Amino acid sequence: MNNKTLAGAIIALIIILGVIFFCFWLGKSIYNRFRGTDDPTVTQPTNQPNNPSTNPTSPEQAQTVYLALGNPSNASAADPNNYLLTNNFMVISYNRDRGIPNWVAWRVSKADLGQLDREDSFRPDDRLPKGWMRVTPTDYTGSGYDRGHLCPNADRYESREAADSTFVMTNMTPQTGDLNRGPWQKLEAYLRSLVTRGSDVYIYAGVYGDKGKLKKKVTIPTNDWKIAVVVPAGAPISAINEKTRVIAVDMPNVKGIMNADWQVYRTTVREIEKSTGYNLLSSLPQNVQDALETKTDTINN
Repeated sequence: MNNKTLAGAIIALIIILGVIFFCFWLGKSIYNRFRGTDDPTVTQPTNQPNNPSTNPTSPEQAQTVYLALGNPSNASAADPNNYLLTNNFMVISYNRDRGIPNWVAWRVSKADLGQLDREDSFRPDDRLPKGWMRVTPTDYTGSGYDRGHLCPNADRYESREAADSTFVMTNMTPQTGDLNRGPWQKLEAYLRSLVTRGSDVYIYAGVYGDKGKLKKKVTIPTNDWKIAVVVPAGAPISAINEKTRVIAVDMPNVKGIMNADWQVYRTTVREIEKSTGYNLLSSLPQNVQDALETKTDTINN
């Protein structure tokens, strides 16, 4: 066999093998397309826990879970006054110039409620970018205002790590003692009671307004607001409909309300949107948003 004949045979063999490989690949792709995956041996990645009530195991998953109803202000790492902070336990929109959060989002399930004792560990948030002013616990000292949690400590008693995560100063806002230890605390306890009775509660809490600063660093808000969406334990977000219970409150940050019931301050989500400029519950279908955002909660038990 001469060299030309040998070369031709090799080329022909390469072409035949190429055709066989292409046919195999094409057949496999068609087969897997009908199976719904490009590779039947690979599990497609997801940020969602298998069980909707399961606690997130990473900040990325936490953002998916706690912002499942939407990012009210489109917080991101690009805006210092709408700066997105996430860990496994909550999502925060932080305002650098005001020294307080705009809002905090989290969810409470039975897995979050343990038997820990409170251990105060107030501290600056080291996640803030280098060069930013960091609010410290002593910035509140002698001010007459409490270091008021937005995501409360008792909502995170699953572990010491979870409980301690609520004491970063980016989760704090100046509250009068009468607000913090009065109707605000009563609502926190009430929402946990719903969880013990078989619900998951998705919560957004925030502040607005300005009535001065503590030590020229920390803005004192005029109002604290909270929105709680109550669903059956383990229910997916898709289960939320026009009849889902939504509790919205808007409380004044003033003295003299220690003995007030939280129910006195019930309002609508739409009214809170008007006061804050946020777009709340934005991930829900528009007809569901319209129904939930325009009704005032009336249940008292």
